[in-house]
Order: sequence, then structure tokens, then C-alpha cells
Amino acid sequence: MSYQPVYKVIFQNGGQVFEVFARQIYQSDMWGFIEIEEFLFGERSQILVDPGEERLKNEFNGVRRSYIPMQAIIRIDEVDKQGTGKVSDAASAEGNVASFPFAGMPPGQQGKEE
Repeated sequence: MSYQPVYKVIFQNGGQVFEVFARQIYQSDMWGFIEIEEFLFGERSQILVDPGEERLKNEFNGVRRSYIPMQAIIRIDEVDKQGTGKVSDAASAEGNVASFPFAGMPPGQQGKEE
């Protein structure tokens, strides 16, 4: 059996922090986006149901590929095994979460007119 990597992707979306697991992740042909494919969720045969993961399943139900803006990405890890995905409020997430500056304009140039 060949090795298939598993990626944990943490990104910010609408005041919430999403943590998802996927098999495929790469830079999109659309400038400024990361593509995520083959989302991984826990088995439905489990007796205990995690409401956070169920929320993610519903959010990404029927999604083949998701395009996430690069500035929304907090972290991407290649992990040994799949964990449990979750959604949390940005204020209650671990540490302080802030959007990365937009890469289209050099720092200090925003709001300046020539």
C-alpha cells in the first residue's frame, strides 16, 4: 500500500476558525488561492457523534474542491493520521488570530495617494 499524505488545514472564515483534514492540497491556478480536495471526516459508524465535526460535514457536503484565500490560511501541517475536524470562534481559538496582510500591496502603501 502506497503512502497517502494527510494534511491538517487551519483557516479563518467569517469570524470562525476551521480545522479540516484532506488528502490533496495545492496552490490554485487562480492567483491567491489554495485548493483543498478529498476532505476526510470520521466514520459515521462511531457511537459518539462530535457536533463540531458534524457541522463541518454539513458545511462541506457535496463539495469536491474548496478554494481558500491564502490570507485566510493560518497553518497547514502534514500529519501522520487523520484527527477530528472542528469549527471554533476566532476569539476563542488558541492564541490570537489575525489575517495576514494582503500580498497585492506593499506594507505601508495602503491608503496613500500619489
